[in-house]
Amino acid sequence: MTLPVPTTHFTDPTVLVTLVGPDQSGVTTRLFEAVSAHDVEVIDVEQLVVRGKLILSTLLSAPDDVTALEHTVTEVAEGFGLQSTVEHGTGDNRPRRVGRARVIVLGSPLRPAALAALAAEIRRLGGNIDRIIRMARYPITAIRLEVSGADPDLLQADLAAVAYEHGIDLAVREAGIGEHAQRLVVMDVDSTLIQGEVIEMIAAHAGYEVEVAAVTDRAMRGEIDFADSLHQRVALLAGVPLTALDDVYRSLEYTPGARTLIRTLKRLGYKFALVSGGFTHLIDRMADELGIDYHAANELEVVDGHLTGRLVGTVVDRAGKAEALRTFADHAGIPVKNTVAIGDGANDLDMLAASGLGIAFNAKPVVRDQARTSVNVPYLDAIVYLLGITREEIEAADAAD
Repeated sequence: MTLPVPTTHFTDPTVLVTLVGPDQSGVTTRLFEAVSAHDVEVIDVEQLVVRGKLILSTLLSAPDDVTALEHTVTEVAEGFGLQSTVEHGTGDNRPRRVGRARVIVLGSPLRPAALAALAAEIRRLGGNIDRIIRMARYPITAIRLEVSGADPDLLQADLAAVAYEHGIDLAVREAGIGEHAQRLVVMDVDSTLIQGEVIEMIAAHAGYEVEVAAVTDRAMRGEIDFADSLHQRVALLAGVPLTALDDVYRSLEYTPGARTLIRTLKRLGYKFALVSGGFTHLIDRMADELGIDYHAANELEVVDGHLTGRLVGTVVDRAGKAEALRTFADHAGIPVKNTVAIGDGANDLDMLAASGLGIAFNAKPVVRDQARTSVNVPYLDAIVYLLGITREEIEAADAAD
């Protein structure tokens, strides 16, 4: 099979036609109908509408009579009350520079000073912002900067400091075909998928909620070993009736946006897993309710309908969460580099590091400092913006259902 060869080369003369003004029906059609009377090739086209204002640019090969083309463009523009420019150049259709990345910025609010600082840092790193696209306008503002010419790893490292200074969140993803691959999302449960800590809710039935909460907080900050802390806390649950777990389950509140996140990504073929330091009695039911594909958690020992204060089997601790991620990825046939991990505590750090995209969600400082990406807004579905999905696309899919 012989592929067609472009007739316009990088060194050939070109003209860049730009129309700007109030958006209205028929502009694009009329422009290309009119310029078709000239012997030109369309090399590139970009069109944007912002708050009713149209910006339409097309790069054309230069015709023999450029003056006639300029006259045609002027007539089209004047017919719609638009401003027009025709710029002469050479080629200008080269591939974008190496080091292509997408920088996703989340703000609530997103202020001009933050964007100015990000743009300045991108420029300092040798990058160029080729395009800016809005991903969402509520309940947070999310935008995507398409950047070329800068190393994505350097962007991630240096822009993180700018984001922290200005109170915004961001993620840097290397642009490429891998963006479109099927993914596995692995989530922590307590204070991530749900609000609050399950073990503290169970402890309330035993009268030890304050004591358990204190140990939980130290473990999540990484001050004490998670497995040791878990055994200490579970021991305080001895004698709690198993029926108390039913009460706890009925009282659970999912994090805002949790169902939207799962519903949206499962439409696209994503797989989901829950990996929790919590307990199977509750995680199994959550997985069934939400349509989760895989899950792993700790098992409480029960005798005569009451908790004994002991665990059964191996503890799902910090190392166990990372191993579960790798196991689930293998079962799903998805490369580990195509996994997304979401967590908030120190026991999630190995899992976040092992994944392709580790996201610290409203996390403890020790976790935010070590995770590559941090999200500090209270909406779990903000994660979809980091994966390139817009709020409008989510709403359209929900409406279609």
